[in-house]
Amino acid sequence: IKSAADRDKLKLLVRDADIMIQNLRPGIVDEIGIGAEVMRKVNPRLIYCSIWAFGNKGPMKDAPGFDPLAQAFGAVMTLTGRPEDPPTFCAPAINDVSTGMWSVIGILAAIQQRNTTGVGCTIDTSLFESAVQWVSGPLNAYHHTGNAPQRFGGASATLVPYQTFDTSDHPICIAAGNNRLFEKCAKVMGHPEWAQDPRFNTGPNRNAHRSELLALIIPVLKTNTRAHWLAEFSKVGVPNSPVNDIPDLSKSDQLRDMDMLRTLPGSGAKIVGLPIQFNGERPHPYRGSPKVGEHNDEVFGALKADAAE
Repeated sequence: IKSAADRDKLKLLVRDADIMIQNLRPGIVDEIGIGAEVMRKVNPRLIYCSIWAFGNKGPMKDAPGFDPLAQAFGAVMTLTGRPEDPPTFCAPAINDVSTGMWSVIGILAAIQQRNTTGVGCTIDTSLFESAVQWVSGPLNAYHHTGNAPQRFGGASATLVPYQTFDTSDHPICIAAGNNRLFEKCAKVMGHPEWAQDPRFNTGPNRNAHRSELLALIIPVLKTNTRAHWLAEFSKVGVPNSPVNDIPDLSKSDQLRDMDMLRTLPGSGAKIVGLPIQFNGERPHPYRGSPKVGEHNDEVFGALKADAAE
């Protein structure tokens, strides 16, 4: 990219390309002459997608960024964890992954539009915009009420009981998200009267009296094992799950039966495959991760043919 000759090769490739994606440091593509305006003049049908850190406008448009910075600026860290915790990083790189997904969604929409108009499109996405989308619910609520959202650890901000609990051995997650499920949940725990208590008989009432209800639930669940509660809640259809760590997940029957792991050719490394099935089949990787420059001949082959002609 620093070489004028290589930039010229890129423009030659773009002549027949459908899509170009770039996530270089802000300002670089325009500085070296491969920005959207230039490349779409080379190929008016081109769909040009830029992935930025903080977006293509505003005082931070030129700022570099990575997933934790987007989580910090986008308030994700203030919604993760318990009230007494410091700002807490969400371990999966949620903004990196989701920005890639938003980019693909935008590109697919632009292809459909091009089928009608014959003209390409410039798409802009950013880690910041993805972070704001993740917190859209709390942000919308703040704009409506003026109340800053609170953190509830492993619990929902509005539904009760809808969180993780300790049992006598291992933690469990229970999601009794409506009155019907709460009534079943209360019966399983041996307290059907809770569902008729005016403090707990509706979702808003349970949320308003959250601390009182949790004070009743927590000691009951600690009287038996996780396996016991998983079985009992499942019998009556109360949504529940064990709280797995990574080794638990790796050994789970569900992961095995969903056939999500794939083996990379060459290295034999086990990796998580695509979270998509096509006609009931999950794709297999047909080659390992490429080395730098490994496919130069394949990519630039057409240009060599043009030069020969």
